[in-house]
Amino acid sequence: MFKESPIIRRLSRQIMVGNVPVGGDAPITVQSMTNTLTTDVAATVAQIKALEAVGADIVRVSVPTMDAAEAFKEIKKQVNVPLVTDIHFDYRIALKVAEYGADCLRINPGNIGREDRVRAVVQCARDNNIPIRIGVNGGSLEKDIQEKYTEPTPEALLESAMRHVDILDRLDFQQFKVSVKASDVFLAVGAYRLLAKQIDNPLHLGITEAGGLRSGSVKSSVGLGLLLSEGIGDTLRVSLAADPVEEIKVGFDILKSLKLRSRGINLIACPSCSRQEFDVISVVNELEQRIEDITTPMDVSIIGCIVNGPGEAMISDLGLTGSSKKSGFYLDGVRQKERFDNNNLVDQLEQRIRAKVELLDEKNKINVKEIE
Repeated sequence: MFKESPIIRRLSRQIMVGNVPVGGDAPITVQSMTNTLTTDVAATVAQIKALEAVGADIVRVSVPTMDAAEAFKEIKKQVNVPLVTDIHFDYRIALKVAEYGADCLRINPGNIGREDRVRAVVQCARDNNIPIRIGVNGGSLEKDIQEKYTEPTPEALLESAMRHVDILDRLDFQQFKVSVKASDVFLAVGAYRLLAKQIDNPLHLGITEAGGLRSGSVKSSVGLGLLLSEGIGDTLRVSLAADPVEEIKVGFDILKSLKLRSRGINLIACPSCSRQEFDVISVVNELEQRIEDITTPMDVSIIGCIVNGPGEAMISDLGLTGSSKKSGFYLDGVRQKERFDNNNLVDQLEQRIRAKVELLDEKNKINVKEIE
């Protein structure tokens, strides 16, 4: 089995979103977007903190009006995670949120209007060391591009993106990242593949408007998985019609499955069959909820019988192999004399996982001190 990802990532330049590096050799970041009214400061802050709690590296906030910009000023004071401000058309809002500490401006320079307005935003971003995200969407292409291609195509998304890129190139501004999102997996993947060959700036991945929690997670996993497996992508958002917290969880699960990033417990569990010696599904579901707060990477296998159980347990940090009445327990691939009562598996597993996490965290602290 691969202990590390065999994926060779596309070389890209690095930008900083607040204190978070994006691109280059930095870890692929996971982000989400608030869906509260930005003018409701308390609700927006609460949602951002909930996203921080599950590991969000970056959070995007929509700022459609000057009132929202004033609210953003208060929001920024109360959170720690870098904030990207989502702005459309009104350059004055971009200038205002930059003044209030935005960590990135999501605004397409070609949609701002006159040349002097574009220059004002770019100069403000330069002066405040704020990157820009160009965001192209298959559902909102420029009218002339729609007429030229008659329907969204990868080439159409690329042409739209390069219009905005060319503006920033002309103004000698390179601190930007680009997305070419679409709700169709093949359209988005095709556009990102083309764009990856055209520029070396970081790419923000996403299958936009992917759907609900289940269908959207599947669609995003397929689309983002294809691109990430080819080394394309420096930051990502899983766009779900669901609690934004779920977007972060699914994003990390995608990266974890490709061994591009490790965060939290990687549960390896069998789908269960008539050979199972305990109720695998209920044990896994309850355990997963209990250990959501753990961020330390660890592989935990939970297999209901002895057919595949020992093999998985021997390559896991902690493993359980189903057996009658009491199940076998493995620690660091070694079978232990101790056996777990099948009537109380969740409590026993949680206790052992947390004990192992404590040891790993203490070991990491010692290693860090030695390096210092």
